[in-house]
Amino acid sequence: MATNGEKAYELHQKAIGETEGTGEWVEITQERINAFADVTEDHQFIHVDPEACKQMSPWGVPIAHGFLTLSLLTHLSASIPTPAERLEGIVMGVNYGFDKVRFVNPVKVGQKIRATSVLSAVEAKDANTLQATKTVTVEIEGESKPALVAEWVTRLVYG
Repeated sequence: MATNGEKAYELHQKAIGETEGTGEWVEITQERINAFADVTEDHQFIHVDPEACKQMSPWGVPIAHGFLTLSLLTHLSASIPTPAERLEGIVMGVNYGFDKVRFVNPVKVGQKIRATSVLSAVEAKDANTLQATKTVTVEIEGESKPALVAEWVTRLVYG
């Protein structure tokens, strides 16, 4: 009899290349940017000083740290529906890292972002462990270019 991981592998294989969905919009506020600056100790004026940005920044307003946008992938992806049958018997998902991340377009304070996910690869590591790679694109509302594109690798452990 097939394990939960083996069943999930077959379902993931069939879904490679398909858009999994698009998540909900999240506004990037100055308060969120400032809090991230405090945690990371990155207080460069382009992120935290609206007056300096008016005078010296090409965007005229503060922009989110690229790593702030990247750090929101878990939250942004949470609102993308995953077919329940692919999660049957799952014990945990573990962030394994990124194969590639590109910060394409800055996110200006006050803009909204959301994620779109495409399953790009899946590998069976053992009978109950899969390694899934998703191409996640973070869109900026009203912009033609995305904020970032990342190849995100996750280990999925089934019981």
